[in-house]
Amino acid sequence: MESSMELFNQLKAADPFFLLAGPNVIESEQHVLKMAGHIKRMANKLGLPLVFKCSFDKANRTSSKSFRGPGMEEGLKILENVKMTHGLPIVTDVHESWQCEAVGRVADIIQIPAFLCRQTDLLVAAAKTGKIINIKKGQMCAASVMEASAEKIRLAGNPKVMVCERGTMHGYNDLIVDPRNLEWLREANCPVVADVTHSLQQPAGRKLEGGGVASGGLRELIPCIARTCVAAGVDGIFMEVHDDPLNAPVDGPTQWPLRHLEELLEELIAIGRVSKGKKPFNIDLSPYKE
Repeated sequence: MESSMELFNQLKAADPFFLLAGPNVIESEQHVLKMAGHIKRMANKLGLPLVFKCSFDKANRTSSKSFRGPGMEEGLKILENVKMTHGLPIVTDVHESWQCEAVGRVADIIQIPAFLCRQTDLLVAAAKTGKIINIKKGQMCAASVMEASAEKIRLAGNPKVMVCERGTMHGYNDLIVDPRNLEWLREANCPVVADVTHSLQQPAGRKLEGGGVASGGLRELIPCIARTCVAAGVDGIFMEVHDDPLNAPVDGPTQWPLRHLEELLEELIAIGRVSKGKKPFNIDLSPYKE
């Protein structure tokens, strides 16, 4: 628990931000180890605290035929190997309360998926692991909901909580990022993370050959959203990165190409260092005098 608090304090103190990054889902042990090595090298070069992200099971899929990953048992073995090989902390998501204990033995940050951000039993079970909890804001939720979700973690005895913006439903198959949420999420009194890739998802917005639908996305807008979030002063950036996004089995349209990761991060760091977005603007409403 001491090392968990040490990591939490390190992330809170990150300047200008920390990074949660990796491929969407475990495709193979070899691929995950390779991706972790590349992203670690870039993050170290740029001086960014990194937590490697990958999912062992993508339970929330549009189609029952979608690729989901290796499952919890095999997936956690692979993520544990990433920790041992590269010395990186790990963030991965849970979907059921019973998963939390096992995941907490490997993951340094347990992530609550957006659709589950109000599930009290899941939040409490995650909190009781003593690990850092990153709660993604539901696509259907106002930012104010996250204050209550974060409080559920703290009431369960765990002060190590973060909240994450990942877009708001706009119609049936589109998301928008409302920059006001980045400010309002601070009311949860914890670090604010911006998911700059999932927030550009278009749920069930892509028709497949032979019938059916899958999630689409607006990858070309990832830099725009990332710049906005960093300028607004978020504490952390979450992004999914892939070395071959056109052939990624899950969420390919919203995974950022590995070849452009360092270039984008360099720009975001520069924006973060000149922005005063982490501090509220002191607005003086007294009459202006010449």
